[in-house]
Amino acid sequence: MHTLASLLRGLPPSCGPVRLIGVDGHAGSGKSTFAARLSATLGGAPLLHLDDVASHDELFGWTGRLLAQVIEPLARGESASYLPYDWRARRFGEPRALPPAPVVLIEGVGAGRRALRPHLARLLWMELPHEESWTRGRRRDGAEQRDFWAGWVEAERRHFAEDPSRPYADLLVLQSQEGYEVLPGPGASTGPVRDVTHRDEPPAVW
Repeated sequence: MHTLASLLRGLPPSCGPVRLIGVDGHAGSGKSTFAARLSATLGGAPLLHLDDVASHDELFGWTGRLLAQVIEPLARGESASYLPYDWRARRFGEPRALPPAPVVLIEGVGAGRRALRPHLARLLWMELPHEESWTRGRRRDGAEQRDFWAGWVEAERRHFAEDPSRPYADLLVLQSQEGYEVLPGPGASTGPVRDVTHRDEPPAVW
């Protein structure tokens, strides 16, 4: 993980002074856990969860708000401010700041959508099949969210059919019992990049 963090820190800024990193994948694929560990390895890099931006009424219709509340201020070198959504209360909460740190992470389904890709320094994709991801997500959320998941699966299918992320991913993240393996993605640029694991064993050249 430290090797990946060093790689990301060394990238040129992509959104004003910020190296904006997207972590995308199917719901239940482990994006939040991976992004939290990466944030910690980066010394507490700001982390925006797209679950805080989406809502029941706008599962994927949040692009305009994200651009206005987060991307545009960061591009100006200013602190962003967004209203996190409370999924149980079904309303947006108090403003939450997102500072223009050297590296900022955005994780969630749709983090690599076409409207965001021009602002990303790198796009990471959690490499787990959709059925396995959704099974994990349903198990995590329990019976109380069964109806929500039925609607979510269809919405996610439509989203990725219309606006796929994986073909543009620079890196693919695979989770194993030993940690994480990071491999070149379909959208990877040429150049020397190396394997990264959570255990930080000596990396192998790709």
